[in-house]
Amino acid sequence: MIPLKIEWLGHASFLIEVSDKRIYIDPYALSQGSEPADLILITHDHYDHCDVNAINEIKKLRTHILGSEGVAKKISEAGILRPGDVTDFNGIKIKAVPSYNIGKHFHPRGSGTGFVIEAEGKRVYHAGDTDLIPEMKELEGITVALLPVGGTYTMNADEAVEAVKVIKPKIAVPMHYGSIVGSRADANRFKVRAERETETRIEILENRSLEI
Repeated sequence: MIPLKIEWLGHASFLIEVSDKRIYIDPYALSQGSEPADLILITHDHYDHCDVNAINEIKKLRTHILGSEGVAKKISEAGILRPGDVTDFNGIKIKAVPSYNIGKHFHPRGSGTGFVIEAEGKRVYHAGDTDLIPEMKELEGITVALLPVGGTYTMNADEAVEAVKVIKPKIAVPMHYGSIVGSRADANRFKVRAERETETRIEILENRSLEI
């Protein structure tokens, strides 16, 4: 079975490499000389997730871009994926899932999505900018969950632990901290509590990648 490599690029941005394909999620403030993308997934249209300069840096002639309706308004070539939509990209299954705030105004229901990426028998869930929402109970067989922990605009570390209890992924990776909001202390708190209270392994991907 071909391995799947996950690299955290800071904030909510990730690079997933599988089967010679590069999938970027929410590319933002990328380092110069980043490798070109085959597929770009964008959870919503906020500048720190839909960074037009970063997207232009990594897109090539045949790069596919998928995101919410708000994303398509900012990037004309982007295809729209709404929660529940499923598409296939070179044998890689992409499903859009709900992602929104409860009791906050930053990310109303329907404004963005999370993604479940399925390849080589593994399922990677990128939660997007979300709180702990009821729809997380519907996620099944998640290998790796990429979860925000920074608070303010998303779940905080403690709420992300509760999300782990609901989703039950094999591995969880904290994100959405370290630049605009949240700190390494939030990631550390998430790791300590989640590993104490669940069977999920927590990987903090600073300066290293995860291969599964």
